[in-house]
Amino acid sequence: MKRVLVVDDEPGLRQSLGLLLSDAGYAVSAEQDGRKALDRALAEPFDLVLCDVRMPEMDGLTFLRNYRAKGGTALVIMMSAYGGEDAAIAAMKEGAYDYLPKPFRPDEVVLTLRKADERERLRQEVTGLRAQLAGGPAERGLVAESGAMRQALALVARVAEHNTTVLITGESGTGKEVIARAIHRASPRATRGFVAINCAAIPENLLESELFGHVRGAFTGASADKAGLFEQADGGTLLLDEIGELPLGLQAKLLRVLQESEIRRVGDQRTRRVDVRVLAATARDLAAEVKAGRFREDVFYRLNVVSIELPPLRERHEDIAPLARHFAARLGKRLARPLSLSDGALSWLASQPWPGNVRELENAIERAAVLSDREILEPEDLRRGPVTASPPPPDASGGSGSLDAAVAAAERQAIAAALQATDGNRREAAKRLGVSLRTLFYKMGRHRLE
Repeated sequence: MKRVLVVDDEPGLRQSLGLLLSDAGYAVSAEQDGRKALDRALAEPFDLVLCDVRMPEMDGLTFLRNYRAKGGTALVIMMSAYGGEDAAIAAMKEGAYDYLPKPFRPDEVVLTLRKADERERLRQEVTGLRAQLAGGPAERGLVAESGAMRQALALVARVAEHNTTVLITGESGTGKEVIARAIHRASPRATRGFVAINCAAIPENLLESELFGHVRGAFTGASADKAGLFEQADGGTLLLDEIGELPLGLQAKLLRVLQESEIRRVGDQRTRRVDVRVLAATARDLAAEVKAGRFREDVFYRLNVVSIELPPLRERHEDIAPLARHFAARLGKRLARPLSLSDGALSWLASQPWPGNVRELENAIERAAVLSDREILEPEDLRRGPVTASPPPPDASGGSGSLDAAVAAAERQAIAAALQATDGNRREAAKRLGVSLRTLFYKMGRHRLE
């Protein structure tokens, strides 16, 4: 139960607030002047302090100033019938969480305290999660200045300790794998393996074997038994990235794993038990895919037990500057030179739409750092577009294979141009090229465009 200290020199208000907040589930104490309240607030573990501005012995702002100076940690909400906006600003400068002008409605008081509770809970959860992840590779994109990302990280902290299946959604480059790794690192499975597979990057005829494994002789080329990724992740976590690209036939086999915790290798007659926490990520609207008949409804509901939606970078402008500073500092260590961004560079970054999201932002800063000798990057360093190598010229010798080489070169050039035009956004590039995302991944690997 949250503890609240009410500080006010009006007995009637102390009594009415005591009854109101007790009914709302708080443990309430009260004092009539600031000096006694200060001694008590420093001696006892209160979560919230509701304090009037005008009081005998010690006024509210002096109480607040002294309370903060002596290490008081409770959230303080000031109340006053005088001063209006100026009084509110003064209270905030001294460290108040909020300000309530008198007279106020009972529901206003309760709502303000509930908001304060929620803010503190989110702050503690995000702080705890960051502490758990400090120094690890998953820290890469965990900057949460915006409210949306703080909510996402708080949800990560809450679901990590449970074995719940989580569906992580968001545009390409928003950090879905980073969040998946964060869940794993904060979970009881952190000491076991984290395995990730991009369901769009592997040809359909190989995907089943990759996920579930195969036995010797199951198909041409299967010269030995092979454990699939579910077995490799046993005891740990498996991330199924781009789950929306999983073929319908394999979705049925995935459903069995989710329901029964057992797999069957390709060509095998027996099942094997696996203990795997499944996380899934997608840039697609899976509910729409279900309606269109491209994704199984039963699999969708099995995956979507808890959903974490990551907003695109254009909707979380507060995160751009701290993310940019983080990437620059990390790159500086890697390049063995001081590296930072000017105010102009940060302003330019904040003005961009970032269709490739956090990944595109990181790539832009790395490109600028590599191509510039400056220690402080300026907007002109960041404005440089991606530099892509020209494809090798087709074999014009007339020998065998020259037509294949010319076709391959043209295909490589078209893919590179589409990727550059979309700032590395592969889904958009696939749309421009008129191919599936799976095909694009395959051809990028074939032409070494990764």
